[in-house]
Amino acid sequence: MAENDPTLLDSDPAAGLRTARSGRPGAAAVIAEIDRLNQAVGAQAAAHLDPFDEAVHFRRAMLAGAQAKPTRAGPVKAASYSGAPLTLAAQAEALQAGTLSSEELVHAALARHEAWQPHINAFISVEPEEAMAAARASDTRRARGGVLGPLDGLPMAHKDMFDRTGKVATGGSKILADRVADSTSTVAARLEAAGAIWLGGLNMAEFAASPTGINPHYGAIRNPWNTEYIAGGSSSGSGAAAGARIVAAALGSDTGGSIRLPAAVCGVVGVKPSYGRVSRAGVMPRAVSLDTVGPLAATALDCALLLAAVAGPDPLDPSALDLPIPDPARVVAADPASFTVAVLDSAVLADMAPDLVARHEAARAMLQRLGVRMVSARMDWMDEIYALADTISKCEAATLHGRWMRERPQDYSPLVFARTMSGFHIPATRYVEALAMRGRFLDRFITDVLGEADVLFLPSMPIAVPRIDTVDVAAGSDVARVIMGLTRLSRPFNYLGVPAISVPCGMDDAGLPVGFQLVGRPFSEERLLGLAHLYQMATGWADEVPAVP
Repeated sequence: MAENDPTLLDSDPAAGLRTARSGRPGAAAVIAEIDRLNQAVGAQAAAHLDPFDEAVHFRRAMLAGAQAKPTRAGPVKAASYSGAPLTLAAQAEALQAGTLSSEELVHAALARHEAWQPHINAFISVEPEEAMAAARASDTRRARGGVLGPLDGLPMAHKDMFDRTGKVATGGSKILADRVADSTSTVAARLEAAGAIWLGGLNMAEFAASPTGINPHYGAIRNPWNTEYIAGGSSSGSGAAAGARIVAAALGSDTGGSIRLPAAVCGVVGVKPSYGRVSRAGVMPRAVSLDTVGPLAATALDCALLLAAVAGPDPLDPSALDLPIPDPARVVAADPASFTVAVLDSAVLADMAPDLVARHEAARAMLQRLGVRMVSARMDWMDEIYALADTISKCEAATLHGRWMRERPQDYSPLVFARTMSGFHIPATRYVEALAMRGRFLDRFITDVLGEADVLFLPSMPIAVPRIDTVDVAAGSDVARVIMGLTRLSRPFNYLGVPAISVPCGMDDAGLPVGFQLVGRPFSEERLLGLAHLYQMATGWADEVPAVP
């Protein structure tokens, strides 16, 4: 859009749509999006939704899927972890051994921030004084034998969307730039209780609404492996900061791929947990039926450590379920012979560049050499559930942003305004249909795709990492096409609510990281992280760190 026009958000949806069709700036793109989603959801509802039969309840389907047993079970073995420098596990070991202090870790992280920030723009804010004070308090606790847990004294930074009392969480937006929180999000409170140190707020796509990391309010976030390329999004700063090892780990959020995409392009592990695994209380929403909170870090073990600290039930978020929390000790004890992995047929790779296909085939071959059993699977309805997820996301985002978009349209970037606006004109029946079919498609995924397996293997994203100048809406780029390309293999799993993680598997021909996805049954994060850990231990990818430009 050339400008943000609040008249397109008329309180009468029919009148608003007539206004959009009148040819105002950006109206053609919005109309095309409305028509695409309306037709896509209508087609699926006609084929799959029986209005006279009770729809499968999504929550019941999630819990039933969690009870499904793996194809083959393996014994739990004792295992140790020898990680690369700058990982949470290695830092925790150094603190326990007394070879490093928390104050030294924070000082080193601040030094890396100073070196990297001018190049990648990963941070919106940094809190050096508070972080050093927290480090000194942690060192005092440790000296007195009062350690709070494995994260005590470890510096981290997180996507700038988690409320903390008395602090600003911008959400990457101009609108929230001065909003001071009057309460603390559950995940931030749990990290504080665990003794983790908050280094700062990480840059992100505006209102978590784009997978590119182009933010007109706080500047573009750049890839630490090559700063001419995107860092992914919307957890862009989380991927860039963890990829550059400014911090060992960071929290992000994922509504359509916003953890997995920056993890993939920045060369780290990123976990989109099951819907209901981690509380969203006090977290800026994008689409409440799809939003998840999860970690990005160099290793699967580090992700397991962070996920274990923040997961669990929460009375402030009824969607957060009381289920066993992933155990890092069992992650590192994973037995490769206990895994059966489903690999999608070659149609998924049909449009991918040869270098990307080669990296994914090499990763799959490595898993087989480790002793993992492989079976073939088909999921030729992925594009259909992409449209269902997109419909839910746009409708819920429009509901959340309606007042601001009417009263402060000039404070939105044209891209975010246009992407959200179509949600005002999608019929309510289409939104409800998309929600109603969710349980049925989840059952189909568990039965058809994971019928003989416990994990699905596929690329994290099917296209090469775009250059920043190719996704700049101000330069007239076809951003909508790029966004669909980036998220085509990630958004469907938000709709299904299942856990999915991105694991780095080498470099493409341009010298940028490539990642594959592991997807499992509901609440099987521990299994996925165990398989990712086995792969990383075999390949040593966590040792790869970009150099400061």
